[in-house]
Amino acid sequence: MNWRGFDLGQLRSFVAVAEAGSVSAGSERVFLSQSSVSEQLKKLEARAGQPLFVRSKQGVTATQAGARLLDHARRILAMSEAAFEDLQGHSLDGELRIAITDYYRPHDIARILKTFSEQYPRLKLHVTVLPSATIDESAGADAAFDIGLSLRLVTPGSRRHGNGSGTGSARASGTVVRREKLLWAISAEAPPHVSTPFPLVLLPSTCQLQRFVVKRLDELKVPYLIAHSASGVAGLQLALKAGLGIGCLNESSIGPGVVACAPGVGLPALPSVEFHLLPGRAGESERVSSARNALVRPFS
Repeated sequence: MNWRGFDLGQLRSFVAVAEAGSVSAGSERVFLSQSSVSEQLKKLEARAGQPLFVRSKQGVTATQAGARLLDHARRILAMSEAAFEDLQGHSLDGELRIAITDYYRPHDIARILKTFSEQYPRLKLHVTVLPSATIDESAGADAAFDIGLSLRLVTPGSRRHGNGSGTGSARASGTVVRREKLLWAISAEAPPHVSTPFPLVLLPSTCQLQRFVVKRLDELKVPYLIAHSASGVAGLQLALKAGLGIGCLNESSIGPGVVACAPGVGLPALPSVEFHLLPGRAGESERVSSARNALVRPFS
């Protein structure tokens, strides 16, 4: 009887390369050498009977067949992990309330949560999008969520203070799952040179990131005006795409129609940001602690 399936190791490398955009970056995710991953992809394409990637100097992009396989591969790997966890007695069930900042991978978060749900089909997720400040300040015994994921600025002294904002708060930082560059962003159709005062697209002052940006510009006496105020990251992205001004976004929040500003336009350099899974609370159930540990991998 001929076996007609795919090798899990090859699929895992395939997903890593597809998500990372290059063989070198993908190989780091699966802790294999580039040559080993390249060989796995070669065998996978032979098994599939068609090319799965278009390769260029900039990296790799999935072909139409590759994009179709990618969706299948994510589900296959999630189900494989779910079966293993179940047999090990680690399967999660019940309800889990998660609060996530809307800066966290907005173009990808739905897929991440879907994959996590497929891995733990008996776990019912309740996801709420909240400002990072609200998540941090609400992370007590009476919080309306079990697990929080917030954004922190990485500024001088933030490692010492532990909160990623350089403010000196003693608040615990939790587990860093991702670190990204912070960038000035503008419409892809905007002219290369922007005249001053710089037209800013901002979120409300309750957003720590926007407060930092305004304070930084004021300190350096950079001329600006507030051209548009958005209520959330999705609104900010739309305003930027429409060409209403310049905004500040983390790398994974820059989507179609929006690009990073070219260096040398007169805007100050920005720090990096980190995304933290907040630490557990006293008396937290084993179910929530296990779920937090399980989330580290898909969120990274």
